[in-house]
Amino acid sequence: MVIREGLKLTGAESAVAAAPSWFTDLFAHRRWIRRVEPFPHIYARDVFVPEFYGRLADELARVRRDRPKAFQAVAPDYGAVGASLAGLRDGPLALFLSREWHDLIARVAGVATTGDVEGSVHHHRPGSPSGSPHNDLNPAWFKGSAPEPGEIRTVDPEVDLKTGPRTPEVFGRETVRAVAVLFYFGNPDWQPGEGGETALYAHIGANPVPALTIPPLDNSLLLFECTPRSWHTFVGDNAAARNSVVMWLHRPKEDVVRRWGGDSIAQWH
Repeated sequence: MVIREGLKLTGAESAVAAAPSWFTDLFAHRRWIRRVEPFPHIYARDVFVPEFYGRLADELARVRRDRPKAFQAVAPDYGAVGASLAGLRDGPLALFLSREWHDLIARVAGVATTGDVEGSVHHHRPGSPSGSPHNDLNPAWFKGSAPEPGEIRTVDPEVDLKTGPRTPEVFGRETVRAVAVLFYFGNPDWQPGEGGETALYAHIGANPVPALTIPPLDNSLLLFECTPRSWHTFVGDNAAARNSVVMWLHRPKEDVVRRWGGDSIAQWH
């Protein structure tokens, strides 16, 4: 894997090289491109070798066919349904909850993260509505103390992701989303003009216009640090279903407060 910013190599190559071979052998080692506009983000094509990508696409088809009830509405104002990655650990999708994947994404993004991960497989039906621009700088609650080095913590049913512990005797810890990752798969033969892209914005306000759209091409990836300016959304009116893994790494709340102030955190409504 190579990540380039212009002609300048980043440190991601060493991050991959230090990982075990079972992990590094999954990657096609193509260029991952670091862009600065409209806000810093990284885009990659042909992320995984064809054999492993095929396993991921087959797993998506299997889960959609055999476990339709795993897909629930993501949010009242969001057109996708999602199946939590925490419930899909019996196949290749477990990669996205591995510590190796977490550490690679955190290293590439250049963000100190906690080891707390949330994520789902998202499915937008054809003709889904467009979303509203948002920055993903949201709070997220996890059960227990911070994960140990090498550990991954996922959402626990005893703690509501948005509001915290469901009962007083459970200890919950508030974090804030730090890095967003979208991996596009199960979208064969997508063509420009068919909708389903991810729109990135330089500014928002009345009638915001995307500065850049990211196509949902199979085996491609978008990742970015969640900041007060990481405005993005789903482009709807899609001609075909749009599928992706959508996930977040997290950081301590105090890091966000110190950097941007507490008012910068986008509270849930």
